Amino acid sequence: GIRACYDEGKRCAETLFFDYFRQHNLDIKVGRIFNTYGPRMHPDDGRVISNFIVQALTSKDITVYGNGKQTRSFCYVDDLISGLIRLMNSEYVGPFNFGNTEEYKIIELAKMIINIIDPKLKLLEKELPKDDPTRRKPVIKLANSKLNWKPTIDLKTGLIKTINYFKDIH
Repeated sequence: GIRACYDEGKRCAETLFFDYFRQHNLDIKVGRIFNTYGPRMHPDDGRVISNFIVQALTSKDITVYGNGKQTRSFCYVDDLISGLIRLMNSEYVGPFNFGNTEEYKIIELAKMIINIIDPKLKLLEKELPKDDPTRRKPVIKLANSKLNWKPTIDLKTGLIKTINYFKDIH
């Protein structure tokens, strides 16, 4: 599919790390990062949160692809860093998934950002790209049981911090 090089690139890198681990007894740690957001995101990185925030801060309607019912889960950067530090300080190799298990419909995310920034903004629906997955939700059971890690920052709190960052750079 269209995303094959992205998906296969991650699988290839992980495979190479584990090959070196086995062949050369190197100390490695493998963490899989899922949909992370927060301050210092690049305004034009193409991710949904930064796209929505930039559109809202520039008084543009929010572009939602498809009907907006596809779901994502979003992990605030501080939570991700906490998990990676726990992994680095542990005896475990991994792989460990780091992400938030709370799912939100894209349309819910858009409305949340609109309500925080400018409730007068509207939603603008466009055709859903063929490669857009309908659901993304990490399984973090291993990180929770072995590293005693789970995200603690809820989406709205993280969005407010991220929005304030974007306001400062605009």
